[in-house]
Amino acid sequence: MGTTKTEIFTEQQNQMAQMAKALGHPARIAIVQYLLKLDTCICGDLVLEIGLAQPTISQHLKALKTAGLIKGNIEGTSTCYCLDYEKWDVMKSLLSPLLNLETDNNTNCC
Repeated sequence: MGTTKTEIFTEQQNQMAQMAKALGHPARIAIVQYLLKLDTCICGDLVLEIGLAQPTISQHLKALKTAGLIKGNIEGTSTCYCLDYEKWDVMKSLLSPLLNLETDNNTNCC
């Protein structure tokens, strides 16, 4: 398998790609939406809310946590999760300029 050559891209481009990858599954989008809606730490509600098995939810939480988009606090025998609002703001500031780029709506393509 070849290398991804991430070193040829800017730090900002690499950060944006990492965050976009973390959000690249509908279950992760649903998790983030649920956390945004509740605006609090949650422990076991995700399995019931999302409708996936606990191990699957755990894998998605790990991907979001690795990207830094969520935080987890151990409380007793469970881990409670919430958004990392500082990182969330970083993601918004990185992605907003890209998503708000104006196009000339050239219809001569393909």
